[in-house]
Amino acid sequence: MSRSRHSYQPRLGHGLPHDPLNAIIGPRPIGWISSQSAAGVRNLAPYSFFNCFNYQPPIIGFSSQGWKDSVANIAETGEFVWNLATRELAVAMNESSASVASDQDEFALAGLTALPGTQVNVSMVAESPVNFECKLTQLIQLEDASGKKLEQWMVLGEAVAIHIDHQLLEEGIYQTAKANPILRAGGPSAYYAISEDLRFDLVRPDARKS
Repeated sequence: MSRSRHSYQPRLGHGLPHDPLNAIIGPRPIGWISSQSAAGVRNLAPYSFFNCFNYQPPIIGFSSQGWKDSVANIAETGEFVWNLATRELAVAMNESSASVASDQDEFALAGLTALPGTQVNVSMVAESPVNFECKLTQLIQLEDASGKKLEQWMVLGEAVAIHIDHQLLEEGIYQTAKANPILRAGGPSAYYAISEDLRFDLVRPDARKS
């Protein structure tokens, strides 16, 4: 099959109105990360470079462009919380992305309730239906292909406590669409929700053999 392609080398520019990378690798789950400084100042911020990387122990991670308050707090304390961003919380999540002074509490700024963690000294978003309390496992400064250090830090953490709203469990099975999560897409403002109507199932080849 022959395709007409727009091709480019990222280091030379993409030649488009907006960088397509975020739209291609998407929609992406949102790393809504709460942290706390050693002095006790709370921080809450969303990161669109986020995902889960291991089952057991559960390892999740996010990447920050620049040494932001979240990274500084986690480097200092070794703890953070991931909070599920839902359609109902989308506006509050967006408000928590504001660039404010490090002594500002984004929980208060976004009108959210801070719920104390059970295993870490970091507050969870009480309004969020799912929270992962995490301990830092790795803090990595990313490099390009030539080995040059980038102003980008990847934070990996082990989820040591997971909290799920009982309404999202049906016969013990977590219902992804019922949580109404939101996902980041391309451009400066695009997000997506998901729907049960869009679900489809595939059985892995190895599972079909059993």
